[in-house]
Order: sequence, then C-alpha cells, then structure tokens
Amino acid sequence: MKKRKLDIVVISDVHLGTRECHADELLTYLSSVQPKILVLNGDILEVQRHKESFFPPIHSKILRKIITLSMKGTEVYYITGNHDDAMRRFSGLALGNLKIVDKLVLNLNGKKTWFFHGDIFDISIKNTKWLTKLGGYGYVLLFAANKTFNWSLKKIGREKYSLSKKIRDNAHKSLQYTANFERSVAEVAIENDYDYVVCGHIHQPKKIVYETNKGACTYLNSGDWVENLTALEYSLKRWKVYRYNHDKLSPFFMDEELKNMNIQDLIDSIADTAERREREGEPPLP
Repeated sequence: MKKRKLDIVVISDVHLGTRECHADELLTYLSSVQPKILVLNGDILEVQRHKESFFPPIHSKILRKIITLSMKGTEVYYITGNHDDAMRRFSGLALGNLKIVDKLVLNLNGKKTWFFHGDIFDISIKNTKWLTKLGGYGYVLLFAANKTFNWSLKKIGREKYSLSKKIRDNAHKSLQYTANFERSVAEVAIENDYDYVVCGHIHQPKKIVYETNKGACTYLNSGDWVENLTALEYSLKRWKVYRYNHDKLSPFFMDEELKNMNIQDLIDSIADTAERREREGEPPLP
C-alpha cells in the first residue's frame, strides 16, 4: 500500500481497552498514512475502567503501530485527556520522538495552533467568558479548577464530571451542549490570538470558523473512533476532517479526481491502466 504523506494527523477518543473501540478500522487508517506529526489528542487509553480487564491483541497492535511510527521519524505528541488522566503525572516526559503533554502549541505555516483535549471546559461550559480576560493564564486556571473539581468528586465517591457523557445522556440537548462547548473554546482561542484550536472530547468531528469582535479562528474537532471513526488531517496548508466510513478509499491516493470516482469507475480505471502497461511491455501492477 502506498501511504499518504501528511504534515499532521490528529486522532482522539480512541478508548483502547473498551469494547466500543473500532481498533481494526483505526489500524487500517494508521497503516495508510505517513504523517510528519501525529497528535494523540486525549482519551486514547481507557484508564477509568480499571476494574474491567479487556485489552485484546488488536488494541496492543494500535500501540505498537504508534510506537513504530515514532521510531520511523514521526513526531508523536500524546496529549492527556480525562479518561487517561493518569498519564498527566508523566506530562513533560519525552521518549525519543514520543512526548507526553497536557497541551501543545505549533506554528503551522505562520498560523498559531493550539491543541488540547477539551475536558477542561467541562465545569465552566456556561461561564468561560471571564477566562478570555486572563489571556494565557485562563487555560492554566481552568485546567487547575477542573482537576480540583474532579478530585473532590472522587473523594466523596462520585463519578468525574464528563461533558461527553452528559451529551450522550441528554440527547435532546446535545446540539446546544456542543454549540456551547465549541463557542467557549473558540472565544478563549481568539482572545489568545490562536488561528486554529484543535480539540477532541465531545466526539463531534467539526471544522468551522468562529468570529467575534476580537478576531477569528478555525475550530477543529477530531471526533472519535467509537462512533464517528474520524481524524483530522493537515496537508498543503489545509485542514480536513477524514471520515473512515466515507473516505475508505482515500488512504490509497491523494489525487482528488481518483478519490471522487465511484467504485465502477475506479475498477475501470485500474483495468485500463493494467491493459496499457501490458501493451507497453511494462511489468504488471503489484
């Protein structure tokens, strides 16, 4: 398989260690790309369900694939999330090309880009506007507040607060929750002069431009590999949402004309190419 060379691939909310994870599809996708940077934007591992022992071989293959990518030159950033927050004690650790962080800022062709999982907005989803006044300190304060809040819940024997769970439990309100989350993230990003802000957490893949009187930024969400089977890809100075169920053939080629062919057209094209190679004495297609 000829791999697609990409500048950045972002995946999140894989939840390895659960039966909901679509590991086979994810392994197929990771085997089809060759990114310079791979951002694992939180909830890659399911640490919260520690009482349930479930980690089939295919889940281990995902981890080995990620490590292999890092050994072959891909810069891998593991951004911690709420389901794998036990990893936060290792934040700042670097193992070759694999780095564990709580957030990431990159300059992409002159565009300031902020990556973080998104769970820090859970407890303040309706009241984050005050954070925009605090500049770079806003993120730090919100992160600390969220951590303290969940620590307190744990002490009294209650489950950690999760916006993504709240969305699933309140389906009729999910659109409003999602809109509030996206708007809150975008407003803080704009106040801090980010051109792109990239999240996961709410399992809703998205690419949208938000504007306020302070400026504008592009909000991106990598979705998940539980329900939507999506990723974000950055190449040729552009972001796109990759959808496995819609773009199954796109890992095999970059050519947009080929990508938009239907199955019969693609088969005919391959057959025509094979016939041409035979006529011209070229070796058959592998």
